[in-house]
This record gives sequence, structure tokens and C-alpha cells, in this order.
Amino acid sequence: MLTRRNFLAVAIAGMTALLAGCSGEKDEAPAADSATDPVEDAPAADAAPAGNVLVAYFSATGNTEGVATAIAERLGADVFAIEAAQPYTEADLNYSDDASRTSVERADGTNPVLTQVTPDGWADYDTVLLGYPIWWGEAAWPLRTFVAGNDFTGKTVVTFCTSGSSGIGGSAEFLAEMAGTGDWREGERFSAVAGDEAAEWAAGLEL
Repeated sequence: MLTRRNFLAVAIAGMTALLAGCSGEKDEAPAADSATDPVEDAPAADAAPAGNVLVAYFSATGNTEGVATAIAERLGADVFAIEAAQPYTEADLNYSDDASRTSVERADGTNPVLTQVTPDGWADYDTVLLGYPIWWGEAAWPLRTFVAGNDFTGKTVVTFCTSGSSGIGGSAEFLAEMAGTGDWREGERFSAVAGDEAAEWAAGLEL
């Protein structure tokens, strides 16, 4: 027969055991969480890495170069300068002179010789942002050589141009027709000092 003192002792022992059991359950919770933390922090198994982006541009006076550099820095993209084997002088760019180099090349439909037609690692790029100045409403002539000399199969191509007043017009469509391959998207025109604007535009493309 339990005395009052013995009954209290048994009750206290039972409560102590019960509390100990509850305490043990709480101790297990962090261990379970820690086991699942690495799974939650790890990237999804089917997440694909971002594709490689190249900013390729021709710049006769430095205007397009400035815009292209701003775009490349914003995107963390590689850069390739399309360079004429014979650099254009100020006299060559005199559009009002019918005897100037650019005027003659325009009339003859010349594709100027480039120092390098195909960028290193060209096959590895998924997206190409192609920049150029506008000459007589068209893409500067060195772009003819670059586009004709490269295979754009499997690549997304977005053009951008610089000009004093002319829009991008049909310059991109002409280049796309010349290339014959690639997924050519709508391009954009910028002024010579619109580097920040161009960078924001490029970021909005979600490449």
C-alpha cells in the first residue's frame, strides 16, 4: 500500500521520465534538419548553366567600341573586335566625298579584308551581340565580311548599332539574310554616349 510520501515519490519519478523523453525528442529535431540542409541549399539537378555570350563589334571611331564595352561588362561576356586589315582613316570616312574609301567600297559592294574573321572559340558561343556603326543606313562594310565568313547555326544573334541620327533600319535584316543561319533577334540603335543605356538594354534581354 502506497503511503502519501511514496505516492509523491512515484509521481515525481514518472514526471521526470516523461520530461526526459520529451527532451530527447526535441534534441533529435536539429539533427534531422541538419541532414536536410545540404539538400535544400544544393542547386536543382536539372538546372542548366548560362550559355556563353560574345559581344563582337566593329568600331571605326571608337563610338561603337564604347557601347560594346559597356554591354560586355554588364553581361560578363567575352569581347571580339572586328578589325579591318587596313584601318579606316578620317579621310576614308568622309561620306560626302565620292572618292573616299567608304564611298568607293559602298559603290563596289566591297567586303573589306579583316585581320581575323572568326573569333577564337566561336563554336562555343550560344549568343552573339553584334555591334556596328551605321554607314548610309547600313551596317558598316566590315560586318559583311564577318557575317559572310562565319557560321551562325545554333546561335542567337542580337544586333546593336551607333549613329548620329539614323535608326537601325534594315541593317540587321540584311546581315541575317547574308548569314543564312542563326536566330536573329530585333536590334537596337544607340548614340555614341549611350553606354549605360545600352548596358541596361542588354541586361533586359535575359540572355
